[in-house]
Amino acid sequence: MKEFWDNRYKSIDFTYGKEPNEYFKEKIDSLTPSTILFPAEGEGRNSVYAAKNNWQVSAFDMSFEGQKKALALAEENKVNIDYIVSEVEDIDFKNREFDCLVFIYSHFSGNKKKEYNQKLLKYLKIGGHIIFECFSKEQLNYTSGGPKDLSMLYSIDEVKSQFENVDFIELYEKKINLEEGEFHKGKGSVIRFFGIKKLLQ
Repeated sequence: MKEFWDNRYKSIDFTYGKEPNEYFKEKIDSLTPSTILFPAEGEGRNSVYAAKNNWQVSAFDMSFEGQKKALALAEENKVNIDYIVSEVEDIDFKNREFDCLVFIYSHFSGNKKKEYNQKLLKYLKIGGHIIFECFSKEQLNYTSGGPKDLSMLYSIDEVKSQFENVDFIELYEKKINLEEGEFHKGKGSVIRFFGIKKLLQ
């Protein structure tokens, strides 16, 4: 997968554009800036937007090419982001370090998905916010982007089981029209949620 993403991000153009994801932008604009983590951040469009709005940004991705593009975008916008090249299984932040955790098209291998999501959730403070938009399993019916492996896609029930210690402010599946660069274009099906991490009883 690392080679796949390095090859995709090598082009001069930004694969998914330079503008932030619309759902992410809507939700982050409603929060008070603090510490924020972006897993699988790619070329940095969302993390740079957060940094421009006074968030203290940490991000990681498996792709060196993604990191290069993200740091160049940050420099272009005169902001700083802390961006590490790493797989999820190797990343090591402090537990409850961040005030916000963002999953924007963070699609992990089906046999690792729950493990990775639960690991990342440990880095979020109790009362911290999660912003999530990923492709639903219905996305296999569309050609607008995303994994072609059903196990990497989400259902509402799967989200509930993998984020069991989250109070969902909203959680829904929606058909949308994607306009995010070359590889997210056209009609698609996503699952979105905005939630708060709760203390397990």
